[in-house]
Amino acid sequence: MKNYKILTFLVLWTISYSVWGQTITISGKIQDNHGKPISEAKIYANPEPFSISDRNGNYGLQVPSHTTITLTVEHKGYLSDTKTFITSDQDIKIDFNLIPDKEKEIPEVVFKGTRKKTADITMQQIDVHNLDNTPTLSGGVEEILNTVFVSTASELSSLYRVRGGNYDENLVYINGVEIYKPLTVRSGQQEGMSIINPDMVSSINFSAGGFESRYGDKMSSVLDIQYRKPRKFESSLEASLLGGGATVGYADKKNKFSGIVGARYRNTDLILNTFDGDTDFNPQYFDVQSYLQYTWTPQWKLSFLGNYASNDYTMEPKNREVEFGTLQQPIKLNVAYNGNEKDKYRTANGTVSLEFKPSNKLAFNLDGYAFHSKEQEYFDISAGYRLQEADQDTGDFLPSFNSGGQINHGRNNLDMLVLGTQLKAKYNLNVNSAFEAGFQYQHEDIRNLKNEWQLIDSAGYAIPRPLVPPGNLDESDLILINHVSANNKLKSNRVNGYLQYSTKFMWNTTRVLINGGVRATHWDFNGETNVSPRAQIALKPDWKIDMLFRFATGFYYQPPFYKEALRLDGTLNDKIKSQRSIHFILGNDFEFKMLNKHPFKLTTEIYYKKLDDLIPYFVDNVRIIYTGENNSKGYAYGIDARLNGEFVEGAESWLSVSYGKTEENIDGRGYIPRPTDPRFKIGLFFQDYMKKYPRFKANVNLVYASGLPNGAPLYSDPYNYQTTLSDYKRADVGLTYVFVDQKKNKARIGTAWDKFKELSLGLEIFNVFDVRNTVSNDWIRDVNSTSYYAVPNKLTGRFFNVKLNVKL
Repeated sequence: MKNYKILTFLVLWTISYSVWGQTITISGKIQDNHGKPISEAKIYANPEPFSISDRNGNYGLQVPSHTTITLTVEHKGYLSDTKTFITSDQDIKIDFNLIPDKEKEIPEVVFKGTRKKTADITMQQIDVHNLDNTPTLSGGVEEILNTVFVSTASELSSLYRVRGGNYDENLVYINGVEIYKPLTVRSGQQEGMSIINPDMVSSINFSAGGFESRYGDKMSSVLDIQYRKPRKFESSLEASLLGGGATVGYADKKNKFSGIVGARYRNTDLILNTFDGDTDFNPQYFDVQSYLQYTWTPQWKLSFLGNYASNDYTMEPKNREVEFGTLQQPIKLNVAYNGNEKDKYRTANGTVSLEFKPSNKLAFNLDGYAFHSKEQEYFDISAGYRLQEADQDTGDFLPSFNSGGQINHGRNNLDMLVLGTQLKAKYNLNVNSAFEAGFQYQHEDIRNLKNEWQLIDSAGYAIPRPLVPPGNLDESDLILINHVSANNKLKSNRVNGYLQYSTKFMWNTTRVLINGGVRATHWDFNGETNVSPRAQIALKPDWKIDMLFRFATGFYYQPPFYKEALRLDGTLNDKIKSQRSIHFILGNDFEFKMLNKHPFKLTTEIYYKKLDDLIPYFVDNVRIIYTGENNSKGYAYGIDARLNGEFVEGAESWLSVSYGKTEENIDGRGYIPRPTDPRFKIGLFFQDYMKKYPRFKANVNLVYASGLPNGAPLYSDPYNYQTTLSDYKRADVGLTYVFVDQKKNKARIGTAWDKFKELSLGLEIFNVFDVRNTVSNDWIRDVNSTSYYAVPNKLTGRFFNVKLNVKL
């Protein structure tokens, strides 16, 4: 009997548990008192977790059956609502009508116009669709910036200068993480492709100065790139005479997982053959990038951004003939070479990001990142040269004994590893105000084995001859003009953090946006700590004309990296300090209509930068060689103006004009132009199409810029050599015929074309007028050994490229 009672109890308990342990679904709709759906409302079920309403106001969640449940609905700007009831074993539908909370409701201050609400006050935006048909040799987005805000180093390089700064003074972010580049690249053709893959980009934001505290520690600019998240399966293919690339994107049906992968290959042998002289080139560049994202819940998101690049560059020069000098004294140089150069660059980036949004007001982002670069630069090139002067009567070049030779030797290896993590948080007080904070830790491990020297010989005499008494030097001794030997190992740690506050409000009838913050950095190699306050303000008066006024200021310290701490002799300076730039920027955006009421925007900025603790440097093609000492100060000022709009309906174009000046004072010897002194520049980006033949499109890039100061021969006194390169003039044209564009020119169903989203064939004409621009000078001496001759190194000539673009 006893066993029977126990069995009966177990059966009844099991049945009870199966009934009372079941769950049911509670669903419904959240709307306001006018019947308008409310999205992102939070529904709490006590004692179960909460749910969030979708864009139609619908929600749903699982709760236990036969239980007392209390549902609470909350949304900013509305009074919360609560309902209590006992569940059965049937699903329940419960709707909520929320009443606005007049005390808590704060109207959003909207800055109308083309500037996005989420952008930095100093940020300018580039429409990514303008990249589709833009002719580019570097394969990135930097060349389109050359017509707007910056000056590029070379059409083969993704490096650029901003307002008198050099190439190392610019921050580049992809998805919120700073991107590093190889350190030993000396010329644009060695660099390969830009790290930014245009086919993966969703947005481009650029600030030429005065940027917010949430951005890092460089003296000039910020390029902020966001890669896109696919919404469904997609693929694209590009093929041209210079290489090609493929991109594949995917998203599952629930849109929880998405990914985009892009691979590119480039060989610029054809374009490099337009250089002066007879040289065998074999440049091969390859990279693959991926951006993967997984969303567990609306609150949790995990993503991965990865990149691997392999660049191989081989050069074997044969001979070269160059005419230079002046009209009154033309000179011809004939050079015969022996030897070659072989370089290898292997770089890899990886970032894992975890995003957590516990509420609409609060968001966290945790990143872990790594960058690894292995660089190998080997060259042994000897050259014998002859200089000839022209007969002033006939113009013929005369036989000459002005001859000499030089040997360039290099065995440089660099292994750089950067590891770090950063935590960012943002708290929205309301729709108009927010706090942001961040903390970053970074470890660097850099190993550099460097042996580089140059010998110049003229008629059997090594130059320069040392100042020693006769007889104290063996005539067989080799005297090198420069010799850098180093075996450096640098392990260091950096920490930095920021805190900033932004708010928008109405001041009478004027819209006001204010951002203020502070940033702090510390580097244990030199023990230096810096604090950088920064602030921006924007005012938009309620005028009949659409005007926005901006002002930005702040301290921008640039903590040294390995290159800045490296002295000319190859040793490291552990006393090196951060360079500093204090920015003052006054800007205006004027939006108006013209040309049949098309919208246009004129953006103007006046800037002044006070520069302290500068590290003087030499420019060798696109390589920056620092002296490793903070013995200079300087300034930069200028004005930038840009007019953009649709000169032709549906196609954005712009015209930019800039004037600037930057000088430095080294060791108190007086002010001289810095090697990147910008002066005058005009850039034009123009798009057009034929109204009768809208499938045919044209794209033009025009750039004119004053010549840069060429500075001095490497390791010499810059005060003794103040020459200027020739002005930079270049025109690139892209002609495209669009066979299929499903958004504008839909293909007929059932034809072979309806499988394509887009299909186009283009002709790119680089350097249309075949202008031989100068990127740098080689410095040689004649038999007298008393003076240098500046021999120009020319850039690429005219080149025709055919490009096919396919999107499926």
